Amino acid sequence: MSSLRARRIAILSRRRSLCRISRWMKYRVRYAQAVVKQLEKMSPDVARRIRTKIDRLTNDLAGDVKRLTNYSPEYRLRVGDWRVLFNVAGDMVSIERISHRSDAY
Repeated sequence: MSSLRARRIAILSRRRSLCRISRWMKYRVRYAQAVVKQLEKMSPDVARRIRTKIDRLTNDLAGDVKRLTNYSPEYRLRVGDWRVLFNVAGDMVSIERISHRSDAY
């Protein structure tokens, strides 16, 4: 009986650990002036898609984000054929550049 009880306790403790709510980091976004001008020049549907993905970055860097090696800015967000290059400092995401994938790096 005790081994059955031990297995039940182990299963319940695993379930509890899976159900814990993690604390997500909330970020603030700062756009460089050149990025704002570039978004204004883009077609409205592409600019809207990029802004939507950038807004999702505020929730724990959600999206297709990768850390770049030996490159500045340190991170990139992929939005279709476009790349959003940004840095993270504390709780601030600084959008540095938006480029087409052919000339992003």
